[in-house]
Amino acid sequence: MYEPAAYHQRGNMSATKCWTEMVRAEHAQSDSMRREEPPADSWSNFAQNFRADPRRTDDVLVDYLRKEIVPGQVILDVGAGGGRLALPLALDAEKMIAVEPSPSMCQVLREVADEFDVQNVDVVESGWLEAQVSRVDVAICAHVLYVIQDIEAFVRKLEEHAGQVMVIMYQGPPQSQIYPLWELVHGVPRLPLPSLPEFLEVLGQLRVEPNVEVVHAQRNRGFESLEIAREQLARRLYVTPDSPQMERLEGLLPQVLEEKDGGFTIKGGIHLEPRVVSWRPSG
Repeated sequence: MYEPAAYHQRGNMSATKCWTEMVRAEHAQSDSMRREEPPADSWSNFAQNFRADPRRTDDVLVDYLRKEIVPGQVILDVGAGGGRLALPLALDAEKMIAVEPSPSMCQVLREVADEFDVQNVDVVESGWLEAQVSRVDVAICAHVLYVIQDIEAFVRKLEEHAGQVMVIMYQGPPQSQIYPLWELVHGVPRLPLPSLPEFLEVLGQLRVEPNVEVVHAQRNRGFESLEIAREQLARRLYVTPDSPQMERLEGLLPQVLEEKDGGFTIKGGIHLEPRVVSWRPSG
């Protein structure tokens, strides 16, 4: 499984430089395996999956954030996606500013806000480094940083625009459960994206001393069927139909998947749980 320390033999490379290099190397490896150019909006085929009732009561991360954030404040959600966090938090906020670069995600966010009559949300369709927003009380950024190359500029801009910063990320890369499959299918190890261990090193370099809290979440039920597992794993591994890699993947599935609680999960997969990394910028 993913072992972050194994990548940290970086010599004199700074934490921010190491982060940037990890993202660059992972992206380059992904590009080398693609058989076609990715779409301009990478979320266009999946954005509808991120629809969620803002008033749901079974989301432990939403519950945690609503307890931690004082009502009546102006909140900024950077990388808001379809609004899974932005819209519930908007219910307690004076205003929510949702920054999101994906047009399809912005469309879902606006649709769900209209459907559930959440009227205090401003959607800014932009990347964070290009976005023009006013200063807010609290900035949240959930599961975004893994793929950000200029991590220092990204974090510093969060600090410049908020009295409190709350970054949510896993203790390992989001796709780390399938990293072992990558080597079995492609014959080379998967280069990992950075995650919590590397982020804490970055914050150390930036002289930030954050508070880190674990939000204990239930295990994902996994894939609903073997066919869905094959389809989704093939997409994540950049495997095309009728290829030698697809033949290998299909042969591996019975060995690497186990049926549990009505779904199929990868044997030995690490249970990823969100960490909330928060701090109040000085000055």
